[in-house]
Amino acid sequence: MIKINEELLNMSTRKLLKNVGVNSQRIIETSIREAVKSGKITSGKKINVSFNLNIDELSISEKIEGEIEVAS
Repeated sequence: MIKINEELLNMSTRKLLKNVGVNSQRIIETSIREAVKSGKITSGKKINVSFNLNIDELSISEKIEGEIEVAS
């Protein structure tokens, strides 16, 4: 049985997720601000969000769903 370095796996995964989180948050917040400013959406609205996690080498394809509340 091959043993993996759990600490390295954990650190590498966290680094990837931090990058995804920071960039996703920036994109989402900028887009919501622009949509509110243009009148495309109003505050008090909940926006449905979904992310697709794909890892070809592991045959993983998962949809992660949630919502963001836009408040004034």
